[in-house]
Amino acid sequence: MITELAFTTLWSTDQERTLAFCTEKLGLELRCDVREGSARWITVGVPGVERPEIAVMPTDGPGLDPESAEALSTLVAKGVLGVCAFHTDDCRAEHRRLEQRGVEFVLEPQERPYGTEAMFRDDSGNWCALTQPRAAEKEKEQ
Repeated sequence: MITELAFTTLWSTDQERTLAFCTEKLGLELRCDVREGSARWITVGVPGVERPEIAVMPTDGPGLDPESAEALSTLVAKGVLGVCAFHTDDCRAEHRRLEQRGVEFVLEPQERPYGTEAMFRDDSGNWCALTQPRAAEKEKEQ
């Protein structure tokens, strides 16, 4: 029986730059940084939350032939792959905080049927959502 999601993948065109983006701008914590030969296994996560971890995977990593690596890098840079949605208890405040840290948003916080959402792109081009679910909005009002 499956009990939880352990990892999810964030494709990166430059692991070192993505690690800095995740830790310095988003405030995620480094969980693992291991090198084995030419491969590097990096995971980050939300402080205080064990799972899931985010594996920062290179678009030209092991197991990818050159043609696939080039295609993946192109898709990531175009922002075609939407990969992350982060929950927050105050989307507008977190949006301001992340903007002050240099995160560039492509969509300011907006009301949606499921809550308040803002969208940004990471350093490689991936789309990421910052979402305050309706339940969190109601708790904040009380």
